[in-house]
Amino acid sequence: MNLVMLLEMACASFGDRVAVCCERPGGGRDALRYDELFEASRRAGAALRAAGAEHAAVLDTTSPALPVALFASAFAGVPFVPLSYRLTGVEVDALLERIAPSYLVTDAERAAQLAGRPGVTPIARDAFLERAHRHEAEVGDAEALVDPEAIAVLLFTSGTTGAPKAAVLRHRHLVSYVIGSVEFGSAGPDEATLVSVPPYHVAAVAAILSSVYAGRRIVQLPTFDARAWVERARAEQVTHAFVVPTMLARIAEVLDAEGGTLPSLRALSYGGGKMPLPVVERAMRHLPHVDFTNAYGLTETSSTLALLGPDDHRAAAGSADPAARRRLASAGRPLPGVEVEVRDPAGTAVGPGERGEIHVRGEQVAGEYLGRGSQLGPGGWFATRDGGWLDEGGYLFIEGRIDDVIVRGGENLSPGEIEEVLMAHAAVADCAVVGVPDTQWGEAVAAVVVPRAGSAVTPDELRDWVRARLRSARTPDRIEFRAELPYNETGKLVRRRIRAELVGDA
Repeated sequence: MNLVMLLEMACASFGDRVAVCCERPGGGRDALRYDELFEASRRAGAALRAAGAEHAAVLDTTSPALPVALFASAFAGVPFVPLSYRLTGVEVDALLERIAPSYLVTDAERAAQLAGRPGVTPIARDAFLERAHRHEAEVGDAEALVDPEAIAVLLFTSGTTGAPKAAVLRHRHLVSYVIGSVEFGSAGPDEATLVSVPPYHVAAVAAILSSVYAGRRIVQLPTFDARAWVERARAEQVTHAFVVPTMLARIAEVLDAEGGTLPSLRALSYGGGKMPLPVVERAMRHLPHVDFTNAYGLTETSSTLALLGPDDHRAAAGSADPAARRRLASAGRPLPGVEVEVRDPAGTAVGPGERGEIHVRGEQVAGEYLGRGSQLGPGGWFATRDGGWLDEGGYLFIEGRIDDVIVRGGENLSPGEIEEVLMAHAAVADCAVVGVPDTQWGEAVAAVVVPRAGSAVTPDELRDWVRARLRSARTPDRIEFRAELPYNETGKLVRRRIRAELVGDA
């Protein structure tokens, strides 16, 4: 199967349902039914082929042009490449060079700027959608020609340690993920999902594909604002949504301030970063009628690998057993068809409760970068570069990137373990632990803490708190306070910025 077939099935089964809708910044509303999305994508695919494009790129905020371009690329048999609109001009130029010749959907201003540039056929978002409705070129039966092994999506990494890598997701990987995690046509005609993650995040791609296969209406919020998110959820009677941890924290703050709720919301999924336990507990108190799901996954694995489902949330939150309650901070258990192992530095699988690097395998796991080939190891295993551990029940706990491990006096210390203890203190709203250079130990443990509003706490109190619960080597040598921590737009903590600030302040 391929992505075109997913859309074709949706069109044939619930073509008259609204597939996607989005409010226009200046007023008005764009919307496409499933049959309209199918035809628009088919015609846009013909335009891509006519332009001689080898890639279909989007450099813009979220709009109905996003799903049209995604499926149009599949019809045309070329990779879909969503680019970050937050990149600098120089960074965008470098990526456009790598995907030339490309057909680029973008904002009107940038489309005008790029007009005439070799290797790029730019088109403004509105013009792209208009052309998709009236393109008269022969559309053909491209879906019959799309090889499941063909590249469906290229997603560029952030490139913080060099040139961005392009993660390769083939049609079979994405289809395997969708079919393995979603029941076809399972959404009722009243169901709607609110999507507010950036278009260039794998979660945005997964949300489109999963919603289309389920038959759910996609409500788009181009840029996240907690107040706007709450208002849109109410106005559109949103039943499902996906957020990253920082989004959920801000949504909870809005609900706190107004004392309100979200009556139509039935299911809320979150992921993309470590979820502080107090945040999800707070959200569950605000929304006791909502099914919460924690989704852990990677770009290289076609999104979600493991889930902590609604029943797991309720069981953990209501348990008096500390080990069971702790699972509320876990990523749950692997999806059917996905295997997970935790391995030590020698590559040997370790037992429950032992920390190491998370390895995964399954049909949806791509583990491939453009120009670098497959990164799968023997037996098809992919090294995630995430650290963590499994408990006796098979629940997976994520502790952050392996590269973030602090090496103090030859001992490896997990920042996530220390952060979890700090977050359990009533006066701590958020925190980050990093390693900083130290002449005696090689690295020292440093913590940056965001105090909870109205609370007062000292570094010594927090050190005593950690020391009473962990070995003394894990007690932060240095604790500083901040009003907030740096997160990127997909909810990931930017530790390198914290480390740079602390080293610069030393």
